[in-house]
Amino acid sequence: MTLDRTDKKILKALQRNGKSSNTELAEKIGISKTACWNHTQRLMEEGYVRNIKANLNAEKLGLSVVVIVGVVLDRSTPDSFAEFENSVKKIPAVLECWLIAGEFDYWLKIRVKDIYAFNCLHASALLPIPGIRQLRSFFVLSAIKDEQELQIE
Repeated sequence: MTLDRTDKKILKALQRNGKSSNTELAEKIGISKTACWNHTQRLMEEGYVRNIKANLNAEKLGLSVVVIVGVVLDRSTPDSFAEFENSVKKIPAVLECWLIAGEFDYWLKIRVKDIYAFNCLHASALLPIPGIRQLRSFFVLSAIKDEQELQIE
């Protein structure tokens, strides 16, 4: 499907405020409520909108430490990648996991309460994952830009 101008306006608006009602969204976009509903439902059905959820304030929830972990596996095989990925998916503190090219096989983005919590997670959840040769941890000092909004043109 090709996105038209209305689809793009809806996607931009939903990214900025996912809790907008259909009526509010239709008014903002400048179309009827029925047309807005039809566009939005199609965008969801076709996978352009995966879900709509709240963007929580991690600091207020006591999760102020972000750690980026570089992972190198022992072997570069489909089985070792699958085993690692299945293990990482079970760790709630891992917010994101990327398979990358370069010095590391994976980057993990982890958010925890403090350094002690990361140390416990490191020992109890990361180190026991089979097939890891090396873990390198990088503590984020400050988030200069932390955007979730995608650029839609």
